[in-house]
Amino acid sequence: MILEIDNVELNFGTKRILNGIYLKAETGIVTGILGSNGCGKSCLLNIIFGNLKPKYKLIRIDNKPILKPLYLTKLVKYLPQNLFLPNLKVSKIFKLFYVSWEKFTQEFPAFSKYEKTKVNRLSGGEQRIVEIYLILKSNSEIVLLDEPFSHLAPLQIEQIKKIIIQEKLHKAILITDHMYSHIIETSDEIYLLKNGSSKKINKLNELEDYKYLSEGSLS
Repeated sequence: MILEIDNVELNFGTKRILNGIYLKAETGIVTGILGSNGCGKSCLLNIIFGNLKPKYKLIRIDNKPILKPLYLTKLVKYLPQNLFLPNLKVSKIFKLFYVSWEKFTQEFPAFSKYEKTKVNRLSGGEQRIVEIYLILKSNSEIVLLDEPFSHLAPLQIEQIKKIIIQEKLHKAILITDHMYSHIIETSDEIYLLKNGSSKKINKLNELEDYKYLSEGSLS
């Protein structure tokens, strides 16, 4: 499956945020989105998901235009920056998402003690782990991840990166995070948002050429 978003134009008042964006994601590939703070990365994911209505956009799946919000198609799962889980017992939430609690605790054994615990008793980082896992493992063909690595410990980040790589085999995954090294390591293709436009990155040193990274950052 190939997802394309094209000709995105987004303004907030007189300020233009995105203009003429093109981006492609497809099954089997992790597509990373990089850019400085405030460049519109989260806005773009919200536009793709259908939460945010821009002045103009064109979304295609396998070259067919999608005219309704993508979330209504049930093809997509979206991880926003903010915590979103309802305050229920953790194992109950797994049932609501049709995701195996047993397999989760095999990968994250430290969580086994939380089976009957309500979500608000978990730390912010623990809640984030649960959210990311649920979004990645839920039944969908497209996954949008906004800042998945923030507030996680290094070992947890490595576990999440392994799950992303597993899940991309049957999903198109779009991911953005200010922790650029993890995006670079996890992504098969990278787009840079700069001055409201998208630029496909073919060689990593282009990130230095475009002044997203300072010279020598990649060495």
